[in-house]
Amino acid sequence: MGILEKIKDIELEISRTQKNKATEYHLGILKAKLAKYRSMLLEPTSKSGGKGDGFEVTKSGDGRVAMIGFPSVGKSTLLTKLTETESVAAAYEFTTLTCVPGVIKYKGAKIQLLDLPGIIEGAAQGKGRGRQVIAVGKTADVVLMMLDATKGEVQKKLLEAELETVGIRLNKQPPNIYFKVKAGGGLSFNSTVPLTFLNEKMVRLILHEYKIFNAEVLVREDATVDEFIDIVEGNRSYMRCVYVYNKIDQLSMEELEEIASRPHSIVVSCNMDLNLDRLVKMIWDYMGLVRIYTKRRGQAPDFSDAIVLRKGDTVETMVKMIHKDLVAQFKYCLVWGTSTKHIPQKVGLAHVLDDEDVLMIIKK
Repeated sequence: MGILEKIKDIELEISRTQKNKATEYHLGILKAKLAKYRSMLLEPTSKSGGKGDGFEVTKSGDGRVAMIGFPSVGKSTLLTKLTETESVAAAYEFTTLTCVPGVIKYKGAKIQLLDLPGIIEGAAQGKGRGRQVIAVGKTADVVLMMLDATKGEVQKKLLEAELETVGIRLNKQPPNIYFKVKAGGGLSFNSTVPLTFLNEKMVRLILHEYKIFNAEVLVREDATVDEFIDIVEGNRSYMRCVYVYNKIDQLSMEELEEIASRPHSIVVSCNMDLNLDRLVKMIWDYMGLVRIYTKRRGQAPDFSDAIVLRKGDTVETMVKMIHKDLVAQFKYCLVWGTSTKHIPQKVGLAHVLDDEDVLMIIKK
């Protein structure tokens, strides 16, 4: 029996099993088996065939956004509108057959936008180049899920289920669980909060399925069985996602307002150029980029060339980006901007920077 057949059998058994106190441990074991087989399915095969047409694109710019969605929802049109790249667009499905990159230039930053081939149901099993699409999607900072506004909820549920299957979690934080495999000593299980779904027996059964008998587990939130399995697997990607509803010119105002009020969602029309500027701003906010400017002693700051960092980055990150050897020569730096209590403020390498801060580095 192949892996796909085993996955189908387990999914069927889970759907047939009633969910109650008597079956919760059985369901926990089934979920662990299912996660294990799905991971095996996504691992690249050892046999490498001949070289095909290139799919992965070299990462460039200050960040990467991956567009995923069903065929003919407007991904290629959006890429052409937001960047200077021409991606073939047509009224028939599967026009885009490989990964097409473009660059969005916004606030002095360059954001790489990837137009991935249309994901179809079953992409997790490798259909429609699905495995490659998902592998490229995992390298992105933000996922842009393109949906047809006229049938958006159906498409959204199918895509979310497909991405969930391959270990991509959208707009979620990793569960607050400490997990470490040990050489001996059995299982040590503790929690700092009351637990609804997990207990020592459940954790022990799940770990036995992975042939783990010695481990330390500390649960700091009321996590589910699936979230604990995610921690054990250790290969999950937690990504921010913007749901882009295209073709809004075909909707009524009531439908439009209802869709626009949903969390992480934005409504656009690529053909009529509606709301595209707000979409770019939303991508910028979700990526959490900040621009930092430099100045020389006795000169005005250079606002023409920003160094783009992530929110939470420190002076040390910035110094290393300028030159790796500069950290050894670093004495202190003066900062003008919203990250300081007074202007200018003398700071060290651990100082966290804000958007549009200006730095003057003093060397030893």
